[in-house]
Amino acid sequence: MVAHTAIDCDGIVTAMSLEVTVRGTTIPAEELTWRFSRSPGPGGQSVNTADTRVELGYDLAASDALAPILKERAMRVLAGRLTNGVITVTSSENRSQLRNREAAAARLSRVLTEATAPPAPPRRPTKPTRGSVERRLAAKQRRARTKRLRRSTEE
Repeated sequence: MVAHTAIDCDGIVTAMSLEVTVRGTTIPAEELTWRFSRSPGPGGQSVNTADTRVELGYDLAASDALAPILKERAMRVLAGRLTNGVITVTSSENRSQLRNREAAAARLSRVLTEATAPPAPPRRPTKPTRGSVERRLAAKQRRARTKRLRRSTEE
């Protein structure tokens, strides 16, 4: 487990985890790639000079960390977001690189967990009830009668 402690501006110590967990399976740290760059935002003298923006990549296609069925589901669901089999998430909302790393790891966990969710059960087709059919036909007759009364009688 990779855990760090951070002290925020109020002096409170918090434990931060950089693990990516998907449905009970922890992805090994060796399979994650981290890139850091300068965060976008308002500039000025001596502003945005630290590499606080974080990109976290995970090679889903080459990984053996996930079970084959979960990997296949994730590949199918995330097909539009994958670049050569790699899913990438970014985080730049915090001014601290460590907090952005934590946010990126949490985001990747959430994306992969949602992508590996089992499919919803198929809808069972049902027949309309007799009452709903009768209400629909009565409404049709009312509309037809209203339109018939609007017609001119000069025929």
